[in-house]
Amino acid sequence: METKISIEQLKSGSPEDALASSGPGCEEKEPYALMVLGDSMEPEFKEGEVLVIEPGANYHDGSYVIAYHNDEYIFRQLRVVKGQWFLTPLNPNYVSEQIAGPEAIKGVITQKKMPGGRHNRKNYD
Repeated sequence: METKISIEQLKSGSPEDALASSGPGCEEKEPYALMVLGDSMEPEFKEGEVLVIEPGANYHDGSYVIAYHNDEYIFRQLRVVKGQWFLTPLNPNYVSEQIAGPEAIKGVITQKKMPGGRHNRKNYD
């Protein structure tokens, strides 16, 4: 669906306000896709692979998640150790970061699509 914004809407506020008031868009719990950038989640996730993220999916210790931490979105493995929550990279050249709790989790990776054909994908739970 194409979103149209009038000049009057732009003049009366920010572009974000105009988009928010312009009609239906993505639902908060609707799945979306992102591309892996960087090497912090190698060897399991390589740069260029496409991830499917489910915002409303259940998560657990070991889930791969998108979280909002330190004013940015980050892709990491969720680890819960003795009641403390951590965002952990798979690449040992990066450090784990502690988060306050589940409110930082914005979505769970449920699938990755690797280059090279329709059937070249892996599911996660």
